[in-house]
Amino acid sequence: MSNLKRTLLYDAHVALGARMVEFGGWEMPVQYSGILDEHHAVRRAAGLFDIDHMGQVEVTGIDALPFLQHLLTADISRLELNQAGYAIMCYADGGVIDDTFVYKLPGKTKGMFKYMVVVNASNHAKDFTWMSAHRGGFRVELEDVSEKFYMLAFQGPKAEQVLQKLEAFDLSKIKYHHAREFKIHAERGLLARTGYTGEDGCELFVPIKYGKHVWDAILDASKDAGAKPIGLGARDSLRFEAKMPLYGHEMDANTTPLEAALGWACDLDKMFIGRDALLKQKLEGVKKKLIGFEMIDRGIARNGYEIAKDGKLIGVVTTGMFSPTLEKNIGLGFVAPEFAAIGTEFDVVIRGNAVKARVVKTPFYANRAQGK
Repeated sequence: MSNLKRTLLYDAHVALGARMVEFGGWEMPVQYSGILDEHHAVRRAAGLFDIDHMGQVEVTGIDALPFLQHLLTADISRLELNQAGYAIMCYADGGVIDDTFVYKLPGKTKGMFKYMVVVNASNHAKDFTWMSAHRGGFRVELEDVSEKFYMLAFQGPKAEQVLQKLEAFDLSKIKYHHAREFKIHAERGLLARTGYTGEDGCELFVPIKYGKHVWDAILDASKDAGAKPIGLGARDSLRFEAKMPLYGHEMDANTTPLEAALGWACDLDKMFIGRDALLKQKLEGVKKKLIGFEMIDRGIARNGYEIAKDGKLIGVVTTGMFSPTLEKNIGLGFVAPEFAAIGTEFDVVIRGNAVKARVVKTPFYANRAQGK
């Protein structure tokens, strides 16, 4: 793994006993105390994630908004100041380049705004190249600010009360998908009520030189709350239970947002790259649909396993595992639309054996505290 990138907390992860793996070109912690233990810690208390492998691109200039409107599926003009929104970047044929979070923030000039676009680690270089290639005609500046900020996430029902020990302002006043500026030793950072676990909590954009300082401070403040450092393994099981998509699984260049059940993030009343293809697909109907299912028979579905009905191939599994919260084997997958109704039974082909499964309502797990 010598050619992999490492976050500045690499040594801290190793010191905590983390098992390191390759992910998106980075050497990242997959687990510390164990995936099940970490998963339950986030659902019951709180968990701290190093997510600095994610990329951040700052978009400024007179045409920042029309540029992002052209580039992204969601209507960015609806964002309030200090609000974040989920949006997808598509190819002209509607295939997904990446899914993003966009933050509308105060600009340097009064009355002006800047936007920070957070992208996935594995797509970072591709996304920036795509964005740069579509600047023509727009008066915008693009800056990759990934090296300026350290990105952390702190998620779970006790996350707010732990962080409140470290922050003077009232965290309960930050609404879901909103953010506010905070300062660490006079350096500006951003604290946002966003996350990728299905729990309440926040993501922090910390000045790079204070990344470890904040990591250590949160861990120290959370000792009595049962919070723990969390690796990629539990991050995946947490997002999966909440049906939060993962690029390369529930979406990719050969899958559209409509097929991935992300039509809610697409405003087809505005023009953007891929809009016509998505409108055509909406009018004609999709050829595959993302569904959730639970295993009836014993067995765990895995990414890439075939889904069959009466011996005929009807789809493929995108993600499947044992759900620590529900204590059952569940999965996500694409099937032909006629097999997507809740209650439909089919087989998942596991090592040549047909194992029965049933379509169920998603998300598998929903926390009522999220979105408050």
